Amino acid sequence: MSPVTRAAVLGDRILPELTRVADVDPALLVTDFGRARSEETLRRRLAVTEVLFTGWGCPPLDARALELMPQLRAVVHAAGSVKHHVTRACWERGLLVSSSAAVNALPVAEYALAAILFSNKRVLDSAHAYRAARGHIDPLRHYPAVGNYRRTVGLVGASLIGRRVLELLRPFDLRVLVHDPYADPAGLAALGAEAVALDELLSRSDVVSLHAPELPETRHLLDAARLALMPDGATLVNTARGSLVDTPALTAELVSGRLHAVLDHTEPEVLPADSPLYDLPNVLLTPHVAGSLGGELDRLAASAIEEVGRYARGIDFHHPVDQARLTRSA
Repeated sequence: MSPVTRAAVLGDRILPELTRVADVDPALLVTDFGRARSEETLRRRLAVTEVLFTGWGCPPLDARALELMPQLRAVVHAAGSVKHHVTRACWERGLLVSSSAAVNALPVAEYALAAILFSNKRVLDSAHAYRAARGHIDPLRHYPAVGNYRRTVGLVGASLIGRRVLELLRPFDLRVLVHDPYADPAGLAALGAEAVALDELLSRSDVVSLHAPELPETRHLLDAARLALMPDGATLVNTARGSLVDTPALTAELVSGRLHAVLDHTEPEVLPADSPLYDLPNVLLTPHVAGSLGGELDRLAASAIEEVGRYARGIDFHHPVDQARLTRSA
């Protein structure tokens, strides 16, 4: 993992737990497998490594890297997606792979839930109006149709995060629609949601929350034509990936004031300084904060450490990564 990740994920609070379940040198951090070819000490350590404990910034585990680790049997990732470092060579070697994606889904789902409820309540609008007035405003006059009672929420993607959001929405008096080409409609119905086509979801929803993976077929899934299907005043929440949305098309809709948005991901990931999205009153723009941060990183590390312990005891991973599912997941 990167040095920054190491400091954040394996700090003094959580590192002792890892040393209790594994023979590990806390000072050893690998950021470049190529370096091991010229450093004897590192090469010897990798030669006897059985489990890699990885995080954000891990270099690719390609065939050349795996040559350095003949005893490697498992990769335990203390973060979400493994696509950036687990290569085809890992699967050909038959390595076991675990990820903390299910754990990282929790804060993202909590962010999405808050965004959905605040959006239907028009919290951002009323806060701006109150700040501008600096005195009494009449919410009933300005926002007669706000609230979460019997509003319709559309979830695009029944991913780990999408399903967690669905669970969090169950206590509320909301209609929930879900679009996912791989999800079982009966299973979604059991969770209180209605499976629908994407265009229908967009046209019926007061809030649309994106939870689909970044794949070639999902690039600009919401283009100008699909954004135009959303009702006037609807809100788009994106905690997934910026590439799912055509940014110029969304910007045009937001500048017009027809739609609202809560965006934790954009394309590009950091918008140019002159983007109008920074200043629009109908946009809440956050810098990729929905995922695990601060103390939540301890939960990621604890989950990964538990997986190392399960491996040591000969127990199957609780959060294994299935190669076949990677073609349609994050």
